[in-house]
Amino acid sequence: PVDLFFVEFAVNDDQDAMHARRECIRGMEGIVRHVRQHNPNADIIITYFVNPGMMEKLGRDEEPISTGAHEAVAEQYQVSTVHLAREVTERIANGTLTWEKYGGVHPAPFGNRIAADMVIELLTSAWEASETGAADSQRNAKRPHPMPETMLDPNSYVNGRFISPAEATIESGWKWETPNWTSIPGQLRGRYANRPLLSADAPNSVMTLNFTGNAIGAFLLAGPDAGIVEASVDESPFRPIDLYHRFSGGLHYPRTVMFATDLPPGAHVLRLRTTEKSNSASKGVAARILEFTVN
Repeated sequence: PVDLFFVEFAVNDDQDAMHARRECIRGMEGIVRHVRQHNPNADIIITYFVNPGMMEKLGRDEEPISTGAHEAVAEQYQVSTVHLAREVTERIANGTLTWEKYGGVHPAPFGNRIAADMVIELLTSAWEASETGAADSQRNAKRPHPMPETMLDPNSYVNGRFISPAEATIESGWKWETPNWTSIPGQLRGRYANRPLLSADAPNSVMTLNFTGNAIGAFLLAGPDAGIVEASVDESPFRPIDLYHRFSGGLHYPRTVMFATDLPPGAHVLRLRTTEKSNSASKGVAARILEFTVN
């Protein structure tokens, strides 16, 4: 089993998804509880990387939404954190570091060295405290971490999982296939090149999916031709969801979108259809689903 787990979502929750505090908590609390259910003895370290917008807030002594939400989860579950974002902001403010030398949102080796040193400092201090504060017989004993009965958000994604799009029922238009990416404009990350997915590139393509849970969405590729789909759960009114992301202009950007949340727990039916509508920046109406995401 996993016994040491590192997680970082501060930057993506901030600049990619632009999540509100609720979504930041739901995602991180789901991750932490997944790890604890997998192995109660596993240690977790949450690290906060940084972008210029987050640095501006930290420079005003404001906590960014994403790091503040993740800190709340860490406190609830007694998880260690490494606030690299604050460290970098302070070093740049006092003139001992520049953003360029650090390396940006995806740090250069110099910037990653700062992060690694902070993790080493955390682990070293924790091990030293363990050695001085425990009897010889307890120093190497495995002790399960606490799992609070009460969650910060009762709808956090603690039961998050994938459902293969192959389980969907196609009524019209959709295809379960590996696309011919050479004929589709936009760059593609290699890990997705040979994966089959559920795709539709014309309006009025309709499919349904049976699922059990309280939330449903999709992990998908949103490229230059990503459209606006409409989703309905249990025959509720259709709701439009714009798949196009600001990073979609030249890339089939992998992202997760939620079609419905806060549903009553139990069995549901999703009905999803493509439309003639799309973002003003998009060149099409396509939808390409790698996995359905269910909680």
